[in-house]
Amino acid sequence: MIHITPGLLLISDPFLKDANFSRSVVLICDHQSEGSFGFVLNKLYEHKLSDMLKTFDDIDFPLFYGGPVQTNTIHFLHKRPDLIEGGNKIIENIYWGGDFDEVAILIKENKISKSDIRFFIGYSGWGEGQLKDELRTKSWITRNANSSLVFNSSVDDIWGSALKDLGGEYAQMANYPLDPQLN
Repeated sequence: MIHITPGLLLISDPFLKDANFSRSVVLICDHQSEGSFGFVLNKLYEHKLSDMLKTFDDIDFPLFYGGPVQTNTIHFLHKRPDLIEGGNKIIENIYWGGDFDEVAILIKENKISKSDIRFFIGYSGWGEGQLKDELRTKSWITRNANSSLVFNSSVDDIWGSALKDLGGEYAQMANYPLDPQLN
């Protein structure tokens, strides 16, 4: 049985049919008996951060689709606890949240770059026992996260890289077509 903890990566099975999570990699940020939540790492949102928040109107940072829950909220992951106060440590070099206003100032002062932080609209959430059920039915492949994968600038490569790093049959899965019937 897989132990669900912050820092666990969920890599969607190549044939997962849920449009929200097809070929997705999700970082688990919190897990309690009541449920779990995290962020999809490899789905760019249709708008940039500056389109959504006036505070960031002159900042050209991408916005990622964190998941289908509360898509009226914006969250961020970062690796700069030395500059951003109030963040929650997920694992070494990965923090969730912090002082949002301070982040805007730090970005405008060029003290934080795109490689240090990632913004998400919405999040991915599972109710009590739901994620365990999905793991049991093998909807997800799991591995531990690291900051180089979480903050990978090549968004399209995150899913494949996460699988290839596992080697063996998982490395082969990275090359599966979206629709095997078209192969």
